[in-house]
This record gives sequence, structure tokens and C-alpha cells, in this order.
Amino acid sequence: MVWHIQASNIPPQTALKDKLSGRVEVDESYFGAKRHRGYHGKLKRGRGTLKQPVFGVFERDGRVYTEIVPDCKRLTLQAVILGKVSIESVIYSDGWRGYNGLADVGYSKHFRVSHGDNEFARDGHCHINGIESFWSFTKRRLAKFNGVSVNFELHLKESEWCWKKHPDELASELWQLIRFY
Repeated sequence: MVWHIQASNIPPQTALKDKLSGRVEVDESYFGAKRHRGYHGKLKRGRGTLKQPVFGVFERDGRVYTEIVPDCKRLTLQAVILGKVSIESVIYSDGWRGYNGLADVGYSKHFRVSHGDNEFARDGHCHINGIESFWSFTKRRLAKFNGVSVNFELHLKESEWCWKKHPDELASELWQLIRFY
């Protein structure tokens, strides 16, 4: 039997519980090969490349959520943020124009750091170091597989699950999952 769950069937308290809240960092990252066969010029980094864009939301001292996105345009990023971040949250981001207009959709507390101006932290709390640390962890972890051509989303979700967990905690959760089945 296959169960199909639609958003309209989820009770409101469950939908709220799944949303990230508090102080939340948002950022985009790009995954893919460092070089392409047959191309001998200097490759671009980040936006404008052939790499796969991934959007991430990090709840400080909490969970992380990632989603493979077709692009990093404003409407795409706002749709993910609206779906995963509670409206009363404080959002921290970099200066990418895709984050413009968050106040217009209801997020009144949105702070930015300007990486282009060599600003990486301000006032002790205005930074996106947590989500960038997650990107570093995930890329180092995926490098062990010499790149991932299939099941990239599963590897990404596994990195979410492993993030900031002690090996004993991971083992305990795995045993609980095995016993469930």
C-alpha cells in the first residue's frame, strides 16, 4: 500500500513543528566537478556555472534543511523559505539579490552580511558561518566518493542527518530505524 500525503492533510501543528524557527541562516551552494573534460580555460565558481545549485536553511543550534533547486532566483528561494521557515524567525543571509523582498513576504527580521565587502560577521551574531560550515562538511564528505553522479539528493539528505551528531548518537538512531523495520 502506498500512502500519499498532501499538505492539506497534514494537521497545522505538524506543519508548524516541521518549520525551522528562531535564528535561521540561509545560503545557496553549488555542487559539481571542478573541471570539465575538453575545457582548458579558467572555470567560474558559483553562480553562472554548470554546477547544481542547492539551497540550505540552518537553524542555529538545531536542524539543517537542504533542497536541490533549479536556480537561485528570488522567487525560487522565497518559495523554499516560506515553506520551511516560520514567519517570526530572524533570518541571516549574504548579500545575494535572491534574498531581496523577504520583508515583503512577511519576514520583518532579515539581516545580511556583505561577503563582497569582506564582511563575514557583524555584531557577533550577524553571520552565516553555520550554514557555510555545513556546506564545507557536505563537500568534504562527498569528495570521499570521488563525486556523486547518481542519488545526489540521497547523499545530501544523509549529510543533513549526520550533521553535528556524535557517532554514538548516529549508531543509536540507526539501531532504532533497523528495529522499526
